[in-house]
Amino acid sequence: MQDDVQLDAWSAELEEVLVRVGHRFGRVDLRRRMRAYVHGLIGPVGRKNSWQLAEHAGHRTPSGLQHLLGRACWDPDDVRDDLQEYVAEKLGDAAGVLVIDDTGFIKKGMVSAGVQRQYSGTAGRTENCQIGVFAAYASVKGRALVDRELYLPKSWISDRNRCRTARIPDEREFATKGDLAKAMVRRALASPLPIAWVTADSAYGQEWRLRRMLEEAGVSYVLAVPKSQHVHALGRIDFAIAQAPDDAWERHSCGNGAKGPRIYDWAAARLPAIDDFDGDQATHQRWVLARRSLARPDEVAYYLAYAPNGTAVAELVRVAGSRWAIEEAFQAAKNECGLDQYEVRRYPGWYRHITLAMLAHAFLAAMASAAAEKGAAETVPALSRRSPWQKSDGSWQLAAPR
Repeated sequence: MQDDVQLDAWSAELEEVLVRVGHRFGRVDLRRRMRAYVHGLIGPVGRKNSWQLAEHAGHRTPSGLQHLLGRACWDPDDVRDDLQEYVAEKLGDAAGVLVIDDTGFIKKGMVSAGVQRQYSGTAGRTENCQIGVFAAYASVKGRALVDRELYLPKSWISDRNRCRTARIPDEREFATKGDLAKAMVRRALASPLPIAWVTADSAYGQEWRLRRMLEEAGVSYVLAVPKSQHVHALGRIDFAIAQAPDDAWERHSCGNGAKGPRIYDWAAARLPAIDDFDGDQATHQRWVLARRSLARPDEVAYYLAYAPNGTAVAELVRVAGSRWAIEEAFQAAKNECGLDQYEVRRYPGWYRHITLAMLAHAFLAAMASAAAEKGAAETVPALSRRSPWQKSDGSWQLAAPR
């Protein structure tokens, strides 16, 4: 009985999500296909491509779902906006953190939009892959992916015929991963998401334009930077941290990981104000921050931070640790919602599959948050249908699922 109540609650919440985005699909047949696609993404499907999702939905062929991802008339950016509103309602918190990172999608051949041999942090090596830049929202209630952009290397943008074959819009110009990150941050700040902080790894933290954009918007950040990062009036950040006295290092946990609290030694120091930027009555202060491994003290990570006056070091550490939330979101979205299991090659198809997978993952994150609030286990089982096996008159029979 308890399982039935939980399943009914999940079904009702999923129906709310599908109704929320349904108006973005102008025709009844598209809405039905979208619903079947999302149901399949959170259902017990081995590999979540169009063929197996169609089989799960009871379709004779995958052509309908392939049309949904390919030629159908709907804008995935509209669904993304609805997704951000949903995440704001279910996971929003005044201390929420926006996390930026990228992930690789290993691909064969050279036809898929944006594919080429390039470094993939996911694989840890150079691979033939696509790279997606993502934004995740993290709070005490949970985490979910809320935006995405496909990185297109210069080799693609410079070949307009190749772009047209992959249905990449003519107006799409070359943008660095940092440029894509800034565009997503701007959209997130304009969305209903309550964002107090932004964090990212050093590939994005070293972008001074991103840091300056956040400062001008009055948004706090803790951004990782390389050890060669120049600090205003002080020189390289690693040289500045190397001069820190022993008692400047404090032991803090930056959040729980798979093996318990992530505990490191941390050193933090406020930086002098910059008159040209801060004025006479600055509301925020800049910091340098360093994280040192307990087991391997020579492993040090570096950060630049911008925080409201009076912010405690423990809060900077908390935000720095929030960056792992996007790694957890990637893993969950790939394992549970097929984020990386698409077989589309063209540019529109990538955005459509990725956006619907993000929507499915946001639903699971919202349900996990609701379960945690009720005192249930934080790991919530994936939604599945009732078993078709029924026992009657002492024998088993298979019944069509409801």
